[in-house]
Amino acid sequence: MQTYIAIQTETFDPAIEEKALRKDNASIGAVVSFLGLMRDINEEDQVSTMTLEHYPGMTEKALAAIVEEAQQRWELEGIRVIHRVGELLPEDPIVLVMVASRHRGEAFRACEFVIDYLKTRAPFWKKETTADGERWVEARHSDRDAEAKW
Repeated sequence: MQTYIAIQTETFDPAIEEKALRKDNASIGAVVSFLGLMRDINEEDQVSTMTLEHYPGMTEKALAAIVEEAQQRWELEGIRVIHRVGELLPEDPIVLVMVASRHRGEAFRACEFVIDYLKTRAPFWKKETTADGERWVEARHSDRDAEAKW
């Protein structure tokens, strides 16, 4: 099984990432992906930039543990997780979770699981810039609810 995890400042191209995930594996019957983008609004406030910070070393370990748990729960052919850090602008891609399996059901469930766990278990911190200044983004109750269903 192919696994790829990256934390980077550079943008990424989902089409290129899908091609890399599927490379030389004719067993793949389904690829499901989640692409998270930066919005220009949060809780009714306009957001001009967002800065994502992480704890190097710890973040990679957390993502690897999430991917490993997905691999144990479902029969998968590959997983790619790319998460950006640094300053982002509205419409910039932030995160890509891409899961390949022989069958669509496993790919859908594993992709949703990985993004739900990533939102609550990976050590990333978001700081938004609005007209009122900078503010740290609090965790959402809906993210905890999504994690709890697994």
